[in-house]
Amino acid sequence: MDKCCDGSLPEKHPPDSCCPTRPACGSGKENSPVHAGPLARFDRMIENCLAYAQQAKSAGLPIVGILCEYTPREVILAAGGVPVCLCGGSASTIPAAEEDLPANLCPLIKSTYGYHALGSNPFLEMADLVVAETTCDGKKKMYELMAEARPMHILELPQKQADEVSRAAWGNEVARLREALQERFSCEITNTALEEAIRLMNHERKLRRQLAALMKADPPPLDGRELLLLKSSVSGIPCDLAAYEEAFTFLKEQGGREDLKGKVRVLLTGVPIPHGAERVMDLIESSGGVVVAMENCTGVKPILEDVAENSADPIRAIADKYYHLPCSVMTRNDDRLTLLRDLARDYKVDCVIELIWQACLTYDVESRRVRGLVEEELGLPYLRIETDYSPSDSARITVRIQALLEMVQTHSS
Repeated sequence: MDKCCDGSLPEKHPPDSCCPTRPACGSGKENSPVHAGPLARFDRMIENCLAYAQQAKSAGLPIVGILCEYTPREVILAAGGVPVCLCGGSASTIPAAEEDLPANLCPLIKSTYGYHALGSNPFLEMADLVVAETTCDGKKKMYELMAEARPMHILELPQKQADEVSRAAWGNEVARLREALQERFSCEITNTALEEAIRLMNHERKLRRQLAALMKADPPPLDGRELLLLKSSVSGIPCDLAAYEEAFTFLKEQGGREDLKGKVRVLLTGVPIPHGAERVMDLIESSGGVVVAMENCTGVKPILEDVAENSADPIRAIADKYYHLPCSVMTRNDDRLTLLRDLARDYKVDCVIELIWQACLTYDVESRRVRGLVEEELGLPYLRIETDYSPSDSARITVRIQALLEMVQTHSS
């Protein structure tokens, strides 16, 4: 990773002090082939991102918190900002959130707000602005409470992707974000800066797509939990990009893992899995499955499409890419079903597991269509898991997962 630490970073980004030498960047797992070399960097992802954000803050660059994949990172980067994901994945912050929020609310929303209430997320505490979006009612109302103490810009997200008026309205929202960032940070977001940011994020998405595509192999070179680790909370860190390239080469040369041979190949769909909330994925893979594809927002959904480069209107190009995300808040969300068909075929999956956070109504209602697609059209076993961040139902979920995997293995033998 020396090439990202040679002083050749873009001028608007600080030198990357969180790019340690190889002996220092591991996590005590260097003897494992999965956590050796470039992959070891991501064992310290939070520490690396925090160091990067702190140095950026010290250099006078704005830290901008984001809470959804619909928020266009390119516009923030073009403003000289550092986009940081703030989605909460910890159960420990939820009790504090329930002082203000209802208990029967999505745990991701409560966990995120709990960090705000406790002041315990250093990324949120150093954020100069939070950019939020109107994806669901729970988030919208939570943002109102958070905005009482923190600067916030709200993106109004239209929810009819096939409608040209809605598409134009979303383009206007992205243009308004540009104006808001220019005004708040006293900067000019030029089309040239936007094009540079587009190329940077396209490169990052391409590298992450390459890593995800390695899971098409049978057996794959790593398991789904390890692949989930290979992403950062901060976008566009040069050392991360170099590590993605090295990780791809490393894993491709390593080839398929013998310990993953014969495991049930699982497509995981549904809600995002923020850092710290990986419990269900762990249960799947400890029960004999391997998650070879993740359709969700922490998986391949946001990285499959790039922003058109060299566009006469880069803001419109950015808006078009992000508006295509097939989230369950969209109506009708037919593109999600198309994506699931493609992933099931390309990754040769044996079954589909859908994860739904409690009180995530859009994914909950949409699970009926997903189940119909999986069982009736694709002819694959399907399991719906509704849970929150508490481990109290882990034993029950494990039994259900094991029953699904045993059924797959019985039918394939």
